[in-house]
Amino acid sequence: MKSKLLYIVLLALACSCSNTKYLTKGDLLYTGGTVKVEDSLMERKQRKALEKEFKALLRPRPNKKILGLRPKLYFYNLAGEPKKDKGFRHWLRTKVGEPPVLFSQVDLQYNADVLQSYAENRGYFKARTASDSTRRGKRASAEYVVRPGKQYKIRNVIFPDDSSQLSRAIARTQRRSVLKPGDGYDLALIKTERERIDARLKEKGFYFFNPDYLLIKVDSTVGKYEVDLRLTVKPETPARAKEIYSINKITVFPNYSIKTDTVTYRKDHVIQHNDFTIIDSAQTYNPRVFDRTLLFQRGDTYNRKDHNLSLNRLINMGTFKFVKNEFKVSDSVRNALDAYYYLTPLPKKSIRVELLGKTNSANYTGSELNINWSHRNAFRSAELLSIAAFGGMEFQVSGQNKGYNVYRVGSEANLIWPRFITPFRVHSASEFVPRTKLTLGYEFQKRIKLYALNSFKASFGYLWKEDIRKEHEFNVTQINFVSPNGVTDLYREQIAQDQTGTLAKVIEKQLIFGPNYSYTFTNTMRKRKRNTFYYKGSLDVAGTLAGLLSGANVKQGDTTKVFDVAFSQFAKMEHDFRHYVRLGDNAQLASRIIVGVGYPYGNSSELPFIKQFFIGGTNSIRAFRARSIGPGTWKDTTSTFLPDESADLKLEFNTELRGRLFSIVHGAVFVDAGNIWLMNKNPNKPGAEFSGKFLNQLAVGTGVGLRFDLSFLVLRTDLAFPLRKPYLPDGEQWVLDDINLGSGSWRKENLVFNLAIGYPF
Repeated sequence: MKSKLLYIVLLALACSCSNTKYLTKGDLLYTGGTVKVEDSLMERKQRKALEKEFKALLRPRPNKKILGLRPKLYFYNLAGEPKKDKGFRHWLRTKVGEPPVLFSQVDLQYNADVLQSYAENRGYFKARTASDSTRRGKRASAEYVVRPGKQYKIRNVIFPDDSSQLSRAIARTQRRSVLKPGDGYDLALIKTERERIDARLKEKGFYFFNPDYLLIKVDSTVGKYEVDLRLTVKPETPARAKEIYSINKITVFPNYSIKTDTVTYRKDHVIQHNDFTIIDSAQTYNPRVFDRTLLFQRGDTYNRKDHNLSLNRLINMGTFKFVKNEFKVSDSVRNALDAYYYLTPLPKKSIRVELLGKTNSANYTGSELNINWSHRNAFRSAELLSIAAFGGMEFQVSGQNKGYNVYRVGSEANLIWPRFITPFRVHSASEFVPRTKLTLGYEFQKRIKLYALNSFKASFGYLWKEDIRKEHEFNVTQINFVSPNGVTDLYREQIAQDQTGTLAKVIEKQLIFGPNYSYTFTNTMRKRKRNTFYYKGSLDVAGTLAGLLSGANVKQGDTTKVFDVAFSQFAKMEHDFRHYVRLGDNAQLASRIIVGVGYPYGNSSELPFIKQFFIGGTNSIRAFRARSIGPGTWKDTTSTFLPDESADLKLEFNTELRGRLFSIVHGAVFVDAGNIWLMNKNPNKPGAEFSGKFLNQLAVGTGVGLRFDLSFLVLRTDLAFPLRKPYLPDGEQWVLDDINLGSGSWRKENLVFNLAIGYPF
């Protein structure tokens, strides 16, 4: 242990020394700057927060450090000066490494002036700054001292009180002002207030107003360390910026060409529809498309919300390549705007061919070929008709039963209307156009040496987004029919040996129909936010109405069949919650909780196999093979076949510390835990049912991994091993003492390698 510690210390010293020995004579390595706020009256917490803000302003920034070392600078020096602009040394120097930041690049006075200006902008009008530097060998650092003094506070915020139309509109925004009496003076908040008022005025028809026309005067003579803020409109503000504008004519050019950038048309090209004038010589689109998409009507007061919503809805329809909008002052109506929409369509028909690499939680890796033909205006109302054909193969690259490869081929047709198709009118004010979707599909799946399955599916439902974060999907009905084909003698032999009946479920005929709903919330697109979340909840209710009408009750032997197949009747709910904590520019802690429960009733005694829960594998608990955990404490020790355990309830926890190591290489350390359970007791699977002891039945695993971020995909490798095996006897389930990475037999039994594409969550 001592020798390892000595080696680490020597390595750190070697890296540290090598970072300065390449410097030319007279150069010093800049190691960073510190800022000290000296103010005896300021609370320590406030002082530290201010020091952190000040330090972020210092330039340049020193070379990046990891655990006290500068590995990027080390690799830069290690590569030396490459002779060519390509090759390994060039890549190591330019992509992995970074050049040294020299102290000669630091302007102490400039940084001191920046700190002085920032302090004054925050209300510390009597702030004083000083700078100095310290040299240690070939390294130098900068030190700054800020003496801010007492911060000026806002005493009064005075809004315009004259009787003009514009002043009254500004005064009405006062209730939501971000400037509050008693708060500290802050120039950034003053700028925010101007933009807030401008945004509010844009909603009230002041089309030509902008924030620069608003002046906020600061009076610092009203009291000791106090200021009054007076909002006024600049005298040079143009007259039209003070007027409210309404919408007059609305003209749409749905076949506009950006190449010519001109508009020429004949009178017979003009279509008048309600409040819209549509210039479409080919009559490409049904005029009702624009009725549903454009929110302005003639006579409406201009507001920026409807302006932006209309543009976003046109863009999100997926029909137009370019969308341009223009407002011109009307020649015929006073204080009115004529609106023009120039729309450049995407190609009406297109074909796309994709070759994909894929992986799944069952340790299968392979490829898939997709051919997709699309028609973006199938029935002149911007409908999207797409027909896809696909074929693929998957190979089990790890696990105890290699060779049971999977081949898939199938087709799917989708028709999407950019509106709600309902017996009654449904209005949506979202920037995202609601959609109605019809799907028909077929898939043939062949598992070599085992069986084949024919799967048919059909669905009709709605998709809509409230905003960029909230999305809904509601299928009025979804139908799945699965029928087996070509079951081999080998698989039948395994079924005969399987006392649990699990393998027989896989090839049962299944008929599932009924509504389902899912809701998704995410704010993970906010990259600068420290905490972000993802949640998806789904509810699947199958066969409920049919079961009630038929009076089906499998417990009493009253099973109802459709086309000689008993339909499934169940309710299933699943919740997937994820939390991401940004720990720095290149580090993140990601966590996930999955809770799922299914309840069969009426015409079914158990969930259909394709609707049951599974656990384990590359995107689940990575220390265990796919579908090899549970249910509960039960484990099949008699079968040598592929594990395929399923159940009615699921609980899973995952947490993963992710960080960028260098270039495209990212690392991770993770812990996974979870299990599945049966709703009802099964005599053939003792310990499989859910009970109050479920927390003591969790499987736990840990491991490390590398992720190679290639931009167009992320290749993931994970190496994991179990910490807790729920199927072992009580008192022996934790296997921490058994870990022996040096033992070949232990590694063969416990070490699991996962190769996958994309992050697990």
